[in-house]
Amino acid sequence: MFNTPKIILASTLLAMVPACSSELSKEEQEILDARIAEDTKPTNMIAVLQDDPDLSTASILVGLSGVGAELQDNGPFTAFAATNDAFNKMDAKRLSELLSVDNKEELETIAKFGLVKGSMTSADIGKAIAGGGGSASITTVQGGVIKATMDGDTIILQDGAGNKANVTQADVKSSNGTLHVVDNLLMPE
Repeated sequence: MFNTPKIILASTLLAMVPACSSELSKEEQEILDARIAEDTKPTNMIAVLQDDPDLSTASILVGLSGVGAELQDNGPFTAFAATNDAFNKMDAKRLSELLSVDNKEELETIAKFGLVKGSMTSADIGKAIAGGGGSASITTVQGGVIKATMDGDTIILQDGAGNKANVTQADVKSSNGTLHVVDNLLMPE
């Protein structure tokens, strides 16, 4: 998909260059090259989590679990990341226990339950649901299964405990996969 505002800006700047100067100075060219490189720099899934303030609790969970190291450069993966609001629905004491450094095993289990090998877009999930007669089973890295269904245009995920989560933001791209934001924490049984 094209990024129209950037294309318009780049075209305008290119049109202005001959009017301003026939050549960029070495310093100007280095600055321009650095900005272009920064805009096109691939971002891994961990960086995507860390950059989104609404996913800060999910980022902490992944970091404390040790799964973050796996997500740095490996992949591709599909991740279902719960928003801070989803974590805030939990009892405060339970959330505090869950995010404890001493709870690494449970954190790893939960983090891996929200992670799938291979990059699945919302279109891929939709095709799997249609091909499965209205539902699809998605096997997670943890070994559990997430059931996916549709309600209109919304993908609904059901975890091993029967809890449901809506995909509220689909197809967040990263250099090593696709992330889908969900409104409830997906838990293994």
